[in-house]
Amino acid sequence: MAVRIITDSTAALPAAVREAWSIAVVPLAITVDGRTVAEGELQTGDILAARTHSSAGPSPGAFAEAINGHDQGDGVVVVTVASTLSVTHQSAVLAAESVQCPIAVVDSRTAAGGQALVAVAAARAAQAGANLGAVAARAEQVAGKVKLVGALGNLDQLIRSGRVPGLAGRAGNLMGLRPMFDIQDGAIGRLRPALSDEAAHQRILGLWRRTRPSGGNAQLHLVSLHAEAPERAASLLEAVTAEVQPAEGFISQFGQAMMINSGTGVRGLAWYWD
Repeated sequence: MAVRIITDSTAALPAAVREAWSIAVVPLAITVDGRTVAEGELQTGDILAARTHSSAGPSPGAFAEAINGHDQGDGVVVVTVASTLSVTHQSAVLAAESVQCPIAVVDSRTAAGGQALVAVAAARAAQAGANLGAVAARAEQVAGKVKLVGALGNLDQLIRSGRVPGLAGRAGNLMGLRPMFDIQDGAIGRLRPALSDEAAHQRILGLWRRTRPSGGNAQLHLVSLHAEAPERAASLLEAVTAEVQPAEGFISQFGQAMMINSGTGVRGLAWYWD
């Protein structure tokens, strides 16, 4: 490809997808009990079981190293997690000012599988021979289309963070309450919670179905998401493909930085119609 694509690890690109599209990934930093490592260096269970844990976006230097460490071709497009959710985008912008090559930094306005779809769309355009401006424009276009909807597996991490009182959270767990959320245009929205795993599954599918264009000519690009719950992602993907054959569809696990906030058991879909 004449234009190189870089993203950050919030996109949680599966290795096979990353390699197929030659997308370089800059890892976020995870701090566990005072020790800071790159995302992916520690087991997720060890991170979540630690007394303290937090995450931080890559430094400008980390982005600059990734840009300089690869064949830059005719330029580089960096696709980041939403600028409203992390300083990662600003780090990439600062890195772009320090390197000696044509570069465009695109705010995906989403995260996880949504961000992955934006990065892959950019890579597909680059592989087709588009120039730097056209690749960045395609990434911006998909960023404006992509939707992400998910459900938490439980309230444990919200209780631990203090965002949900312990008594109320434990009661919610006993009731099977599954908080639901979406990410669109850079904002995380709270949706009406589901009252069981099955209800969460059906609500996610229902929200996806509502976006299906009439006419039947649009192509679906889809990622089924999970956090240490691959069977839930597989079930969602199977349900979608029973109705529509996606032009692109794969399963992706939440990055560890996201699981610090969401906990495990999350399932969801990210998609856009083209």
